Amino acid sequence: MLSTLESTQFVLGSEVAAFEEEFASYCGASHSVGLNSGTSALHLALLAAGVERGDEVITVPFTFVATVAAIDYCGARPVFVDVEEGTWTMDPAQLERAITKRTKAILPVHLYGHPADLGGILQVANKHHLPVIEDAAQAHGAEYEGRRAGSHGAMGCFSFYPGKNLGAYGEGGAVVTSNPEFARKIRMLRDWGQEQKYNHVLRGFNYRMEGLQGAILRVKLRHLEAWTESRRHLARQYTQLLAGSGLALPVERPDCRHVYHVYGVLSDQRQELQAWLSARQIQTGIHYPYPIHLLPAWSELGYRKGAFPVAEMAAERELSLPLFSELTTEQVERVASAVCEFTASASLECALP
Repeated sequence: MLSTLESTQFVLGSEVAAFEEEFASYCGASHSVGLNSGTSALHLALLAAGVERGDEVITVPFTFVATVAAIDYCGARPVFVDVEEGTWTMDPAQLERAITKRTKAILPVHLYGHPADLGGILQVANKHHLPVIEDAAQAHGAEYEGRRAGSHGAMGCFSFYPGKNLGAYGEGGAVVTSNPEFARKIRMLRDWGQEQKYNHVLRGFNYRMEGLQGAILRVKLRHLEAWTESRRHLARQYTQLLAGSGLALPVERPDCRHVYHVYGVLSDQRQELQAWLSARQIQTGIHYPYPIHLLPAWSELGYRKGAFPVAEMAAERELSLPLFSELTTEQVERVASAVCEFTASASLECALP
């Protein structure tokens, strides 16, 4: 980081370029383009794929709002398909019926660190000659059939928001791809559409990664695998300790590597469980309390309650337990014990006459 300060390469520069090369290699892609946020990554990937005003992009309603906002930034319309139970990712069985003559791309989300069913999604996408853009904002190092998330589709989009498995000291993002034309276009779009300084080929944006973030991410990338294995170990402990709790626990498909950005359980008594844990100084989160099709900001899309029952069910019941790579076994045991105490007391109350 001192070299960045001394060189005054505060925007892009050699550290960002080095991180791009290292992150592309980590993901198993030929190119990586560093950006100022994961939202920017989604936006520019869609533009690079040719998404324009009046087009449609298929995605899921159970995700962070940035997934859908990026589609809107292009002037396109988000079209939703429901998610699968267990992984809470795009259901390939529902994908084909959502395709119309206006569909320009498919945008699956690797939610909570578990990859979507890319085999099924790519089969439909290839049949209809549609690019798949992976929202891998929560899936750094996740794998589907032995290949890293972000390397299966036309492009993969990552966020380096501080809370992510690989987080910057501020905002950051990247697009990875093995298509040199996509990489070239995104590099121009992030820097005011310039191919050379002051030669503005495209109408671009100020979406450049800061030099300090590139330097920090380079150092942190070296530790990502160790942090990921720690998360996976802690998640296995949670799963063992909560096996008899009656909660729906995260699943890991045998062809996938889950990196557990979130350890989300489902409870019919989420509010009560969250209050129980809070009273015992155990902080939890909800990812996400409202499916996007039911948010007021997206009411103009015309979807109603009941349109996507699996996503709606997950939004009503999901609770994220504490999980970070430095969490101790004793802390996991304390959280799990408190959860099991709640579920046991709730079961007893239900059984009383």
